[in-house]
Amino acid sequence: MLTTAECSALRLSFQVAALSAVGSLPLAVAVGYLLARRRFFGKWAVELLVDLPLVLPPVVTGYLLLVAFGPHGPIGRILTGWLGVKLVFTWLGAALASAVVSFPLMVRAIRLAFQGVDPRFEMAARGLGASRVGAFFTVALPLARRGLIAGFVLAFARSLGEFGATIMVAGNIEGRTRTIPLAIYTLFSQPDAVAGTWRLVGLSLLLACAALVVSFYCTGGRRK
Repeated sequence: MLTTAECSALRLSFQVAALSAVGSLPLAVAVGYLLARRRFFGKWAVELLVDLPLVLPPVVTGYLLLVAFGPHGPIGRILTGWLGVKLVFTWLGAALASAVVSFPLMVRAIRLAFQGVDPRFEMAARGLGASRVGAFFTVALPLARRGLIAGFVLAFARSLGEFGATIMVAGNIEGRTRTIPLAIYTLFSQPDAVAGTWRLVGLSLLLACAALVVSFYCTGGRRK
């Protein structure tokens, strides 16, 4: 059985991952469709910006977010002064960090899904009177749904395991920002908490394997 602190970490992890994945999905769909269907000047720069969190050390990503969204940062100052929203050292900051780190995985899966949809289907829908937006929502999006689900699940799982960027932006506050990876890090430094460490490690492995199974099923079904 999980302890109260471990249950809190599990709850926070799901809360952060859910907000991260749901909040990223509309933008990821838009970017994935744009990269799959359009050729434009500066496309390489958009691809570079999207994929950058994949190759940057998560701590560097977290530091950049901390500078930008901190109380004295260019974006954080606006959010705090105008909207009264504070992201740093809150679970919302953890969700932001997780969203940035997991965003490339979601976009890649969604982009591949749209590339697997024949553009002639959308052209046929437009020939029958549908608008460009209508053809997207009634043809392209339903046909690419498996890739969208796969991208969502991968991003959700990646958010569950995010550590480096999260600890920079949200800290490691028990009951407020301590997710499963942060709880494992904390327990590992305590010699009498080996059992708790293994419980959370096993839970992380189980969640990761479940996410991969769902992702493989969705992408495999799409290829068929």
